[in-house]
Amino acid sequence: MEGYPVRIQRVQRTGTCSYYVNFPVALAQAIQASKAEQWQWLLEDKNTLVFQRLKPLPARTPKAPSTP
Repeated sequence: MEGYPVRIQRVQRTGTCSYYVNFPVALAQAIQASKAEQWQWLLEDKNTLVFQRLKPLPARTPKAPSTP
């Protein structure tokens, strides 16, 4: 399975340390992400993180075939 490789950034500040993950624009567009939208990380196992939207978008309904 191929995906989008990313790197984890570590930012050290006085008294705190944070890690950041950026993902490609193409991926953000594909999932219709919007600014300030809330998501959560779920730890599936030591090798797998699941990134889940807190307020899911409505499911797409397939278009009915047009009849002539």
